[in-house]
Amino acid sequence: MNVVILAAGMGKRMQSSLPKVLHGLAGKPLLSHVIDTARQLHASNICVIYGHGGEQVPTAVAADDLRFARQEPQLGTGHAVAQAIPVLDDSVPTLVLYGDVPLTTPASLARLVAAAGNDKLGILTAHMADPTGLGRIVRENGNGNIVRIVEQKDANEAERQITEINTGIMLAPTVQLKSWLGQLSNNNAQGEYYLTDIVALAVASGVEVVSAQPDAIWETLGVNSKVQLAELERTHQLNIARQLLEQGVTLFDPARIDVRGHLQCGRDVSIDVGCVFIGDVVLEEGVSIGPHCVIQNARIAAGAVIKAFCHIEGAIVGPTSQIGPYARLRPGAELAEDVHIGNFVEVKNSQVAAHSKANHLAYIGDATIGSRVNIGAGTITCNYDGVNKSRTIIEDDAFIGSDSQLVAPVRVGKGATLGAGTTLTKDAPAGKLTVSRPKQLTIDSWQRPVKIKK
Repeated sequence: MNVVILAAGMGKRMQSSLPKVLHGLAGKPLLSHVIDTARQLHASNICVIYGHGGEQVPTAVAADDLRFARQEPQLGTGHAVAQAIPVLDDSVPTLVLYGDVPLTTPASLARLVAAAGNDKLGILTAHMADPTGLGRIVRENGNGNIVRIVEQKDANEAERQITEINTGIMLAPTVQLKSWLGQLSNNNAQGEYYLTDIVALAVASGVEVVSAQPDAIWETLGVNSKVQLAELERTHQLNIARQLLEQGVTLFDPARIDVRGHLQCGRDVSIDVGCVFIGDVVLEEGVSIGPHCVIQNARIAAGAVIKAFCHIEGAIVGPTSQIGPYARLRPGAELAEDVHIGNFVEVKNSQVAAHSKANHLAYIGDATIGSRVNIGAGTITCNYDGVNKSRTIIEDDAFIGSDSQLVAPVRVGKGATLGAGTTLTKDAPAGKLTVSRPKQLTIDSWQRPVKIKK
């Protein structure tokens, strides 16, 4: 099928210079949600109608499978769809979606496609207790056939009592759609070309008008303000939380989790409050996530414990490892089994082998660390000389004393020990103690200064 996505509106109530459809929901633009849904329907042709904000919209979502058509000026929904006419394939029907209605599911749209087939005009409708401001579905008395859609501003008192509303989402046979779009008039309260007017044209031309309903009303909700955006964000996040709970994940509070991408969880995973998951995140069986963690594009292996206030990005955490609290794992951090990374420790582009630990106040960057290594508090790998980055290698069973600086490139041999306060600029031999610090002195005659009275 063809899919036309209307994304040209200004969104004045958003109070922003950013086009409305580019505002984010669950970590990506509203429009991207709609495009992803169209792809799940296996659309052969997707055309995005843009306008307000100029090239910001096509630049933000550009992809090989998308076409774009500019609507300038913006003269209504019917006028917007007409901009896609040159790229529509007549041999398949055309589905009209909206770039600011992000949560419509493929299942509900598939139901509409099945109802309309290739020769009917299909409308996704819904019943709302308060339909104020929305177009009403007018059905013929007796047989209940849809005969037209009337907008709120043009409805009479009886029509305003109708609770069945038009969601705006339609599926039409493409050849007829092109004809109907050419017959639209802007003789209405808004002076615009309404897409909804094609319903009456379809009836007049003998094309059957059918309807389908979504599984939930939130699928039809659009965004016109920051308030509505925030409300829809919470709706979406609660839906995700419900899915996780049904999969067996323990959520300490389903109202306090944010998934901005794809979160895959094994059995017996627990997630405390205030956690944010970004991109592709995998939590394997038995993983425990403490409160207020941010985890992005990462894999946490079975039985690992992530304590409170950790930030993990582009990292792999091995089985039964313990991270945090207040730890940061940056891209390229790869931790093996039973690794301990403690409070205020940062690991970047480094591999840490099994059973090693850095429990306090350390920076490990561009390093390869063996098994059973102890990194003392205050230790840093000095990996950057102002121009280039170099690597530090610490072999198995090494012990790095507190407040040590390892100036890369440098190697610490197997079983070596660095005394506290060592600045290592040359390789430390295996199995030996290496110390680099001034000799301790006590000055007997020294006196502490005293404050001079004024």
